Amino acid sequence: MDSSSERRLIFGKLQFMTWSERFNQNGRLVMSTSELVAGGASWRILHNAEESGALIRVRRGYYTLPETSEDVVEAIRVGGRLACVSATRAEGIFGFDDGAVHVHVRQTASRLGSPRDRSLPVLDNDGKAAIVHWGSLLRPFAGSDHSVGLMDALRQIFLCQNHRVAMAALENALHQKRLPRRAVPEIFARLPQSLHYLQEHVDARADSGQETVLRFLLEEAGFACDFQHFFAGIGRVDILVEGCIVVEADSRQFHDGWDAHSRDRTRDAHLAARGYMSLRVLYRDIMFDPAKIIAAINGLLRGRP
Repeated sequence: MDSSSERRLIFGKLQFMTWSERFNQNGRLVMSTSELVAGGASWRILHNAEESGALIRVRRGYYTLPETSEDVVEAIRVGGRLACVSATRAEGIFGFDDGAVHVHVRQTASRLGSPRDRSLPVLDNDGKAAIVHWGSLLRPFAGSDHSVGLMDALRQIFLCQNHRVAMAALENALHQKRLPRRAVPEIFARLPQSLHYLQEHVDARADSGQETVLRFLLEEAGFACDFQHFFAGIGRVDILVEGCIVVEADSRQFHDGWDAHSRDRTRDAHLAARGYMSLRVLYRDIMFDPAKIIAAINGLLRGRP
C-alpha cells in the first residue's frame, strides 16, 4: 500500500476520507483503536499509519493526529485529560505556563505514565513535569475527551496557583464571554473559605490576563489604582496609578511591529501633554520580577513635584 493509501482510508464501502476528516467528523482529537476499527480501519492500516507518521499512538489503544498539541498528547500519555492552566491555555484563555503539563485523572486511576514516555512512571519526567489533579469535578461530564470543562479548570487553578494568576484566568474567561457570570459563585462555593474574599474583586474589563495580575500587584503594594481609566480623545488605559502615572501592560501579541509602536508612542505623547507620566511594563516583569515594577513607580512618584 502506498503512502497516499495509508493516509486515505475507506470507512464503509463508499465513503473516502483522510485521517483528519475522520477525527474532525467526530469532533475528536483522540480516538481509541476500537472506534477507528469500527469505522472501517484495520489493525494493519493503523500500524502502517503509525509507521508513516500519519497517526501518533499516544498510549496503548489511543491515537491522535500529528498536529495535535504537545500538551494534549502528554496528558493522554499520563493517563488523563488536560486540567488547570493547561486546559485554559488550550482554550485560548489565560493560563500561566509553569513548565508543566497539568493532568486530571480519575480517583481510581493507576499506573500513570510519564508525559514524555508512557513506558516510564509519571515521576520519571525526563525533563518535563506532570502535575496530577485527583480531586472530584464540578462538571465531570463537561469538557472533552482530552480536557476537563472550563469551570473545573478555573477551580483547579485557584487550588494550584497563586491567587493573582487564578483571578487572571477567571477574569479573562469572563471578558471573552466564555464563562457566564452566574458560574462565578458556584466556583467560589467549592473553594476554601480563605479564598472567598476574592469573589468581590472579580472584574471582567481587563483585555488580558497579565493586566489582572498587574492590577493585583499594584493594589497589594498599596497604590491607589483606577482600572481601565478613560481619557477623552485618547481612550482607555490599563491602570491610572495615584492619579498621575499611566501603567500599560505590553505584550508581543498586541504591541509588536512598527505600527503598534508608533500608535503607543503617539498615545504616550498625548498623555504627557496633559501632565501624565507613562510606564509600559513587560509580561516577564509582571510575572517574574514585580519588584522592578514597584520600584519604577516609586521612582516616578519621588521625582514628581
